[in-house]
Amino acid sequence: MQGYRRFLIQFILLLAFCFVHALATFAGEKDSHYESADSTFKNEKFNPGTFMFGHVEDSHEWEIITWHGHHIRIALPVILYSKHKGFTVFMSNKFENEASEYDGFKLATEGKNKGDIVEILPDGTIYKPLDLSITKNIFSLFFSTILLLWLFISIGNAYKRNPNKAPKGMQSLIEPVIIFIREDIAKPSIGENKYERFMPYLLTLFFFIWLNNILGLIPFFPGGANLTGNIAVTGVMALFTFVITTLNGSKTYWKHIVNPPDVPIWMKLPIPIIPFIEATGVFTKPFVLMIRLFANITAGHFVGLGFISLIYIFAHMNVILGYGMSVFSVAFDIFLIFMELLVGFIQAYVFTFLSALYFGMAMEKSH
Repeated sequence: MQGYRRFLIQFILLLAFCFVHALATFAGEKDSHYESADSTFKNEKFNPGTFMFGHVEDSHEWEIITWHGHHIRIALPVILYSKHKGFTVFMSNKFENEASEYDGFKLATEGKNKGDIVEILPDGTIYKPLDLSITKNIFSLFFSTILLLWLFISIGNAYKRNPNKAPKGMQSLIEPVIIFIREDIAKPSIGENKYERFMPYLLTLFFFIWLNNILGLIPFFPGGANLTGNIAVTGVMALFTFVITTLNGSKTYWKHIVNPPDVPIWMKLPIPIIPFIEATGVFTKPFVLMIRLFANITAGHFVGLGFISLIYIFAHMNVILGYGMSVFSVAFDIFLIFMELLVGFIQAYVFTFLSALYFGMAMEKSH
């Protein structure tokens, strides 16, 4: 009975989180596009593309909410290096003026440099400086990294203090996941005698992706950043997997790429068709890792935002239709959050599992 009550409480809390997420997305985006109740759905034409891409793109500031036309934002540090001025550091709220310009630097709002910071030289030439700013995604990266370090250092210290006691608190939540990664991913994919040196990387990979997938679903600060939906982030993780795979490749692994066994000689000479395909696979595997995570996380955001967009599209036709569609859209968004929580775990699992599988294939020995 106690277990049933605990499950019911957890389910209600999860449902409440999903409902708040849906309402926050609806209310926040509504206010950001329509600055007053009098002009709602009348003076400004709603653009679904701008709305959805604006939600998933990176930014030099963190917008909390727009309330009656007043934007509540967290300014982030802008760090620029220009060959004309050297290093320049200031906060992003300096751009909150009509010209979006400060100290010769401008936040481009249109053209090929839209969203980037450019330097306007005295002769009118536009120069793009090196941008080392702490953007929304980078702040989220720092936050999730610090959170993971705090979490696992705390858990590690708890094991040291109580080595012979059953886990409790966060230990009881994290330990089954660690055992799952070890027993169901690392050992079967890499091998009983080789998996241990890859466990730190695989655990870091899994928990980093999983945590940031969850943070991306939280509609308020410090959540809401689309970190794992940023192709640069997924690309770096895929690059790490590629480097580790390449450095641990055995002679058998490279031999099978250059001269695959059991393949007719006419497919290897004079035109090395199969070796070329095998060599291409070395690079396509991490590329697929990068695209899969990026596409799945971004697609989840787009689907939810697409249904929210239907509210404004129908409201431009008729305000009553807009309110009617809002019931359907918010209900579907709640359902979608449940799905995205599952997808967030699955994508962390798939990325980690495929990385472990590549490591195991690279260390294959001839029999």
